[in-house]
Amino acid sequence: MLTDGVESELELLERHIIILKVVIQKGPIGIMKMSEETGIPNHRVRYSLRVLEQESLIIPSTSGAVATDKAREFIRGFGSVITRLTKKLNDIKNIE
Repeated sequence: MLTDGVESELELLERHIIILKVVIQKGPIGIMKMSEETGIPNHRVRYSLRVLEQESLIIPSTSGAVATDKAREFIRGFGSVITRLTKKLNDIKNIE
């Protein structure tokens, strides 16, 4: 279906945000502990951590993942991103 890709990307984004918030709140935290905390399988936690590290939102440490200052800024601004996306979805919904 035309919207399948969008929906799967939103689910992936949701998982990344969940992982990032756990790192911010409980870091340093390892993959196994994060999997236990979130119920997300280890391999998916690992992938999300890799993406978050590539975005410079977390850094690895010997004790587990640690959030960067950029992560805290990202989370503070995330509400405005959601507002923009919601507006765009409403615009699409109202196309006649």
